[in-house]
Amino acid sequence: MSTTAHAPGTPAPDAQSVPDASATDRAVRAAEAHTAHNYHPLPVVIASAEGAWTTDIEGRRSLDLLAGYSALNFGHRNPRLIAAAKAQLDRLTLTSRAFHHDRFADFCAELADLCGMETVLPMNTGAEAVETAVKVARKWGYQVKGVPPGRARIVVAAGNFHGRTTTVVSFSTDPDARADFGPFTPGFDTVPFGDAAALEAALTDETVAVLIEPVQGEAGVLVPPAGYLTRVRELTAAHDVLLIADEIQSGLARTGRTFACDHEDVTPDMYLLGKALGGGIVPVSAVVSSEAVLGVLRPGQHGSTFGGNPLACAVALEVIAMLRTGEFQQRSAELGAHLHARLHEMTGAGLIEGSRGRGLWAGVDVPPHHGSGSAVARRLLERGVLVKDTHGTTVRLAPPLVIDRSDLDWGLDRLAEVLTRSACPRPARPSKPVETAKEPSL
Repeated sequence: MSTTAHAPGTPAPDAQSVPDASATDRAVRAAEAHTAHNYHPLPVVIASAEGAWTTDIEGRRSLDLLAGYSALNFGHRNPRLIAAAKAQLDRLTLTSRAFHHDRFADFCAELADLCGMETVLPMNTGAEAVETAVKVARKWGYQVKGVPPGRARIVVAAGNFHGRTTTVVSFSTDPDARADFGPFTPGFDTVPFGDAAALEAALTDETVAVLIEPVQGEAGVLVPPAGYLTRVRELTAAHDVLLIADEIQSGLARTGRTFACDHEDVTPDMYLLGKALGGGIVPVSAVVSSEAVLGVLRPGQHGSTFGGNPLACAVALEVIAMLRTGEFQQRSAELGAHLHARLHEMTGAGLIEGSRGRGLWAGVDVPPHHGSGSAVARRLLERGVLVKDTHGTTVRLAPPLVIDRSDLDWGLDRLAEVLTRSACPRPARPSKPVETAKEPSL
């Protein structure tokens, strides 16, 4: 499979004028002709998918080990979620928050209960949830904590990824996220991730919140030292500061528990949720907190036309029901243990520099002689495995939680192959049909 890229900002060659161009080449060129170049996708054009497997426009099947950055925790086209969406499509899809609808109350009540909270503010995307949290934390700081107007500060961690809006990139430490997008929003203090002492030193009377990811996904699936989250919870409580946990990627069973904070029995003041909450079908995000915190908002001060729409609520309610069983948390924990054991073996064999992660989620550091993580991702694509790189030489693995153990092993075998110096023939993909009539089992 080969795709010749053209320089960003220049017209793509007419696909029909390229001799012997494949269907993939033609589709990629057609997309590049009319899209902004804010992504650099791998040269594969997916046409259908089910469970952990995708099929491209040329009929080639590939194993998805990325799962939409955790948006597809329950797999592609999960039967329960598709059924919930189809049923709601036949009834009602949107009212806007100008009116009530009959799925809203149940969604808010069920999500609040799942989080052990009281109040839900629904939005659409993860970045919107983060922006909402920033606004709420500042307003809470002024109205409840008594911080002087315009002086509220929020402590964040270096290496964070909370989205790409103007305010969010203001406290990013990634040059690609920040370059040429200033002037930036003030009011943020950055400390090293996992360093509780540095965080404590940054807290002042004007600090209204600490915003952290319990596991940093974009940074390479970085897990903080044991006891870090517990200490952060102690410090924020002692200083009357809100602890905001961005669980948009790490939450909803990805790490083997419902929330990554659960690994240290920590309950934040505010959860930020998204991605998997929409089941890979519709964008759904939410800020979940107490009435004392979210209650600072009044009508007209924040909102979203599509936030909490009936279709989103119907899908999210089914996601919550699936999480209630504990099955997906268990799958993530057990398959995750197997994943990390295999990666540990690869480290011992010298195939990878190391790995880290939690549950069915890992960052894999590839040796420099293999080139970039992007090069490894392309070689895996040639062998029928979909992954994506981050930060140079790290490859992220986040399989759908419904993946069969045998398929996971097949994908990891392909990873071992591309990291072995000797050339390996392209393997055959498993040809077994994908079963959708039953719930997945370990």
